[in-house]
Amino acid sequence: MKKPHKKPNIIIITGSVGAGKTTLAQKYKKQGYTPLDVNQLIKKHKLYDAYDHKNKCFVVDEKKLATWLEQRIHQAKKNKQKLVIDSHLSHYLSPKYVDLCIVVTCDLKTLYKRLKKRGYSKKKIEDNLQCEIMEVCYTEALEKGHKVKKVR
Repeated sequence: MKKPHKKPNIIIITGSVGAGKTTLAQKYKKQGYTPLDVNQLIKKHKLYDAYDHKNKCFVVDEKKLATWLEQRIHQAKKNKQKLVIDSHLSHYLSPKYVDLCIVVTCDLKTLYKRLKKRGYSKKKIEDNLQCEIMEVCYTEALEKGHKVKKVR
């Protein structure tokens, strides 16, 4: 007899910038998960070292971010709350805190259009397309030891 499938309580969603992580996280919100948009948390809680004006992004303090997320996960588990953590950095969390890691992928034409629409520089678009081609988030999540599910 098959065991009933237990829904994960702590899900991380990772993938290239513009791949569709936030859109997927919002679908989980409809299923009772509390979404955490890491980009917003980084700004709100000052989890960065500096601002990179050339690339127009924050230089994240990975230790501060991990500590903040780990504390939030402990709080969620204590309160029996389900979380979905949305970020291209989320797979850096230790697998001991995570039930499922979803890696969102995207076809290159669609990804290019999304990044261009966001007004990213040619270099930033190229860097993110290269990350998608090389499956950086997927590879890093596997290397970290996460239970990974890949979605397009």
